[in-house]
Amino acid sequence: MHLLSMEGSHNKPAKHSAGQGPSQPSITSKVERLALEQSAFRFIYRPTEKIGAIVVDNFPMLGKLTALRFLEWVQANPEGVIALPTGKTPEYFIKYTRYVLRTWSRPSTQKELATWGLDHRHRPDMRGLRFVQIDEFYPIDPNQTNSFYYYVRRFYINGLGLDPRKAMLIDGRKIGLRRGERLADVWPNQQVDLSLRYRQPRSYLEQRQQAVLQAVDAWCMEYEDRIRAMGGIGFFLGGIGPDGHIGFNIPGSDHHSTTRLCQVNYPTQAAAAADLGGIETVRRCLVITIGLETITYNPDCVAIIMAAGAAKAKVVATAIQSAVDKRVPASALQKLPNARFYLTGGAASGLMERRLAHLKAQKALEQAQIEKALIDISTSARKPLLALTNQDLRSDHFGRLVLDRTGLPAKALAQKVHRSIVAKIDRGMQVSEDKCFLHTEPHPDDIMLGYFGYVVRHIRRPGNRHYFMTATSGFTSVTNRFLGWHVQNARRFLTTDTFSQLMQEGYFRPDDAMARNRDVWQYLDGIAAANEEMKAEGCARRFIRNLIQLYGSKDRPAMARCLDQLDRYIQTAYPGKKDPKPIQQLKGMCREWEAECLWGYHGWKPGNVFHLRLHFYTGDVFTKAPTWGQDVLPIVRLMERIRPDVVTVAFDPEASGPDTHYKVLQVMAEAIRTYQAQTGRYDLRIWGYRNVWYRFDPSEADIMVPVSLNMFSVVRDAFTNAFLSQKDAFFPSPDYEGPFSDLAQRIQVEQYQTIKCCLGRDWFYHHESPLIRATRGFVFLKEMDCDQFYRSCLRLRRATEGVG
Repeated sequence: MHLLSMEGSHNKPAKHSAGQGPSQPSITSKVERLALEQSAFRFIYRPTEKIGAIVVDNFPMLGKLTALRFLEWVQANPEGVIALPTGKTPEYFIKYTRYVLRTWSRPSTQKELATWGLDHRHRPDMRGLRFVQIDEFYPIDPNQTNSFYYYVRRFYINGLGLDPRKAMLIDGRKIGLRRGERLADVWPNQQVDLSLRYRQPRSYLEQRQQAVLQAVDAWCMEYEDRIRAMGGIGFFLGGIGPDGHIGFNIPGSDHHSTTRLCQVNYPTQAAAAADLGGIETVRRCLVITIGLETITYNPDCVAIIMAAGAAKAKVVATAIQSAVDKRVPASALQKLPNARFYLTGGAASGLMERRLAHLKAQKALEQAQIEKALIDISTSARKPLLALTNQDLRSDHFGRLVLDRTGLPAKALAQKVHRSIVAKIDRGMQVSEDKCFLHTEPHPDDIMLGYFGYVVRHIRRPGNRHYFMTATSGFTSVTNRFLGWHVQNARRFLTTDTFSQLMQEGYFRPDDAMARNRDVWQYLDGIAAANEEMKAEGCARRFIRNLIQLYGSKDRPAMARCLDQLDRYIQTAYPGKKDPKPIQQLKGMCREWEAECLWGYHGWKPGNVFHLRLHFYTGDVFTKAPTWGQDVLPIVRLMERIRPDVVTVAFDPEASGPDTHYKVLQVMAEAIRTYQAQTGRYDLRIWGYRNVWYRFDPSEADIMVPVSLNMFSVVRDAFTNAFLSQKDAFFPSPDYEGPFSDLAQRIQVEQYQTIKCCLGRDWFYHHESPLIRATRGFVFLKEMDCDQFYRSCLRLRRATEGVG
């Protein structure tokens, strides 16, 4: 398994008539013209779309297109002003730009450059460019590896060979501080109080803070002046946040805003939590960001917003289809003739006219597409499916297309969709017997947040066997503060008589499986007794066991020294720092312990829970690709051992690049394919699930599992007690401020509301089954045989990696 080979990516774009169209603006860029020729869509669909977009087939092609357009612009503007983004979305932009610059003289590269309309005879001199950093958290130390300053220095200044003397960077150490003074001296705990802009300071520290705050404000004004003195930004490349922010210009930002120090909203904070070590750190920080008018000041600015993945579809659609609106930051770009979006198919999937064009280009509509159209009309009109009329469908673009293509009346179409939904619910009420299940999850808690209610129903059948496989330990979602709690808890336990007795028994021997079970039982006994001391002892037992396994500490003094070293590390490590491997392992073990406690809730021993710790999961900004020996083979061996009948997988749509869920899915596909070839097990069933990050549309699901209020209580209680590292939501979703278990419930309730609208409330209230009458939520699953699963993974791989 590998990422797209840059050297194998020299295909000449195939011309496509959809790249042309009436009332299309003149595209002067040769790169963009060629990209549009190979795209299935026109540049812009007026009047619905207000900004043009180029849609590409996959995530690597998104980076390649952006890189080629950037280099084309650099050739025409060798001393131009550029602003480039941070984060994971630019991964392939960075890789491909570096690749082209490094291999410029190769015949294969020269040929491709010429194909795309670049002057291959002259390699651009990147040292002539003037770089503008877009934003930064404040007051963050720029030496931290999770600062944007560090990212810019590593990937752009050094990575692309820019001249650091021509770079305008945001370095908080150089703004308002005295000689020898540190940011931490002025802003303890990174807490910046903006009220000091207008109120009197109450202490000497506040006097210093006020002076530094005034210096920062003055610096921001000077930063803006310097940009405008250069004529403004000539090439702006940015991403778009979960709330639509551009730079750190969140919804509500003035379209005439300039560079400034400001606060950001919760969705932006949540999106940054993983990089900065948790939401508690981000909440304390402010940001320095260029303004929307900083971007649009130069009327000739080439402003490109790149977005990948289905999760961005809604925010991209809002950005492109909205009129100029203060609530939509990207709408400020409409004044720029050279503003456009570069999108993958997933990111473009919410654009109405393009969805319609895609459906019209098909020879026949698929049943799932018909279902989606009618379900959308039903929920939009707040009418049950069986009450829909021809007029209801005719008044909707997609409904009209369904009527014209099928030749069926609304009543017949609605009856078919109604029967389909009922059949999916019937399937969700069924419970398999005498089956072996392998439940897999990319991180601990993915299963619980995805389809826990269905797991519980199958666990209750004694003939079923269940095994649980966690692909990665999820160490990146364990904060230093939480690890510090474990350290202090273990330190207290070391002083007890119970610890001395357990040591004499040899309780902490690494190979003692029964003792590992006792760790879990001790903790669960504490839950049952509502006894915090018993729970803390269970945590301490497992944490000490982990220390012995990792560090070899075999007696009380050695363990105490080990805890002291951990405490010193925690006190000195900044939040979000990439931890040394032993600390990563220890944090991961904390999460693995939580998974064992969860399944212990339902009677399954740690021996039924497998922690694979796949090797591609490293905590780096750009992670490596999975390999056969280290990532696929362990899963094959596990499957050979337990011989499952049903395998569950996190089945997410196109993401913003090859993230952990995507990589685990591809590893699972390869492992199942290998296992099937070796054993001839062609009767394997695959259940795909989604949780708080992505949702199935009702038309995509094959199984709709009813969820009762009782089950919601079970999930909330188990999540709160088992996943201690997650219950305070240090790394939350931008969509919800609170624990993931509550977000999972909200999603399932919303899915129930959709289905209740489609079937009508009476269908539920008068149903013969008490399970249906008690239903207040739905879990959606997709059931596949192996061939269907492989085809789905292949389509996803083409979209994500550009290979198949």
